[in-house]
Amino acid sequence: MKAILLASVLTAAAASAPALAKDTAATVKTQYVEVDGNRVAYRSIGTGSPIVLANRMRGTLDTWDPAFLDTLAKHHTVITFDYPGVGYSTGTLPDDLGKVAQFVDRFATSIKLGKFAMAGWSWGGFTTQTLLLDQPERVTHAVLIGTNPPGAGQIPIQQVFIERALKPVNDLDDEYVLFFEPKSAFSRAAAKASRDRIYARPDVVSKIPSRVEQIQVYLTAAQAFGEDKLGRRQALTQTRTPILVISGDNDTSTAGQNWFPLVGQMKNAQFVFYPESGHGPQHQYPELSAEYITDFIARTSK
Repeated sequence: MKAILLASVLTAAAASAPALAKDTAATVKTQYVEVDGNRVAYRSIGTGSPIVLANRMRGTLDTWDPAFLDTLAKHHTVITFDYPGVGYSTGTLPDDLGKVAQFVDRFATSIKLGKFAMAGWSWGGFTTQTLLLDQPERVTHAVLIGTNPPGAGQIPIQQVFIERALKPVNDLDDEYVLFFEPKSAFSRAAAKASRDRIYARPDVVSKIPSRVEQIQVYLTAAQAFGEDKLGRRQALTQTRTPILVISGDNDTSTAGQNWFPLVGQMKNAQFVFYPESGHGPQHQYPELSAEYITDFIARTSK
């Protein structure tokens, strides 16, 4: 009887004890792992099946919208990382997406991942597609956000985007143009809210690549992706890996409309277009985007 009473007391105490706080995008600490001799920075939040996020040109661990990450982390282990030589990582970023994909593969191995879903934003979408096609056994699902398929697009990058994207430091007015739809009051309000969440973390700017030679590496890799000498565009139409494409309807960098010629050719792709939005649709619609991704992965998993 005493043992039963003691067990009841302990159970009641455990139930009344405050739950341990879980890491959020705002509070999680940066971890490091060695990959090919480089000290690579990454963060991990949430529980569940893993999803690795590959960042945009000049993006760092700090420049993902916390609302997007935290919503995604309700059902997944969300892993963000900095490419070699970017943000908190040491080394040099390759100007060949094949080598970048190899880096992601080795990074995943170093943190003991087997198969995983992968989401890529913009340049990170090029990385995601490259890994998916070069090492299909690695990627269970591909989520392509504000990005284009391999090969030449019908709608090229617009000059208004280039002018802002190459500035060493971008302010809110730049981000209206770069990632949102500046003509829309709704989109501008979403831009400010997203930027406020991102810049709540101190010292975001100092980690963002700003030198011309750093930016040129991204551009060289992107140009080769567009030339598609390795035929990845055709390979993309043959893969059976589930693919979710999320685009804004006014993306001045990687126009979502460039996917239209592949609709009907891709074997297992779904497409989402957001209204009054630009190159950062998951930052304008952070919770909705994360919920779409979660539902997509759940419904297309074997």
